[in-house]
Amino acid sequence: MLSGEQIQSIVTSQQCDTYAWYSQRAWVEIDLAALSHNVRQLRQLLSDKTQLMAVVKADAYGHGAVTVAKTVIESGASWLGVATVPEGIQLREAGVTAPILILGATQTREQIHAIAHWKLQPTLCSPKQALVFSNTLEAMNFDVALPVHIKLDTGMSRLGTDWRQAGEFVQLVERLPHLRIASLYSHLATADSPDQTVMNLQHRHFEEAIQQVKILGIEVPCLHFANTAGTLTNPALHYDMVRVGLAVYGYYPAEHLRHRINLKPVMQVKARVTQVKNIAAGTGISYGHRYIAPNNIRLAVVGIGYADGIPRHLSNKMQVLIRGKRIPQIGTITMDQIMLDVSNIPDIQEGEVVTLLGTDQGEQITADDWANELGTIPWEILCSFKHRLPRVALE
Repeated sequence: MLSGEQIQSIVTSQQCDTYAWYSQRAWVEIDLAALSHNVRQLRQLLSDKTQLMAVVKADAYGHGAVTVAKTVIESGASWLGVATVPEGIQLREAGVTAPILILGATQTREQIHAIAHWKLQPTLCSPKQALVFSNTLEAMNFDVALPVHIKLDTGMSRLGTDWRQAGEFVQLVERLPHLRIASLYSHLATADSPDQTVMNLQHRHFEEAIQQVKILGIEVPCLHFANTAGTLTNPALHYDMVRVGLAVYGYYPAEHLRHRINLKPVMQVKARVTQVKNIAAGTGISYGHRYIAPNNIRLAVVGIGYADGIPRHLSNKMQVLIRGKRIPQIGTITMDQIMLDVSNIPDIQEGEVVTLLGTDQGEQITADDWANELGTIPWEILCSFKHRLPRVALE
């Protein structure tokens, strides 16, 4: 018999073994075959000289960074992108050896030490940051040139040095000791829009920045510009590498890009029925009685709630799948539980599996469905599921 401590270790681990999966009230399934399929589909869009960076920041958009990283590398990605130093360290500790780019800004002494130790590759956003890196590595007696990636702001107005200063920025970094330029890159702000005006302007800015560097006679080994939407929109944006996040996980950044590639959602969210009961007409359901039973109904309580990542604003708006049927959620979504009207499944049993996101007998509910209902984006939905839901990697 497993102890409570052993059970807790299982259910909070990166992957969930068979015992934890079947004993849980709720969990997230990660379809590794779909993940591999998406990477292969993306590779088919790219020329042989263009590398694929899979963005696995935010725990691989909630899918489990270590499992995803290993799978995408096996399937054709050659680089990984993370947002923070700890995210990179997590992958290294798990034995991931592929090059890892830290997309966020880093500049403290502790971060620089960790980057050098764990063989991570930082983004340099400004000349000041470049000087901090060089001076810190000098103080460390670092005897190897650290690969660094220079970030330009071509119109995103977020991280990066203004593209007009690309030449002097690259020249500075090239002259600094202990640094080696690994790439020059920028990020698109509106690539998911059907109107490509801003995207094309950014593209021109990036091209002009590249020319500045060429005039100086400096060779930059890698140029990258396209995010998921840019990758799907225009091959001219591919350069030497593309950085793909959302499409890796089976979703399109915009409706008009669906025709470009065949993607499969990787994540499914499931939970179990914990109680079934009869409710009389006129009875209020859940906090605030925001739903009143219009007639006698069969009610099922399901063990998942907003503490697990189910948006409370979906109360009385969402559906789930049971036995391939769409079932309405009723009443206020609570911290740990939701309620369903299962009147059309009179023989439903406690312990039966409910699909909140995913496919059941041909019916499908996706993160896009939730995002559209909430007026948000699928990125936010995928990243919202908490880690008390074990991730179950399915081969």
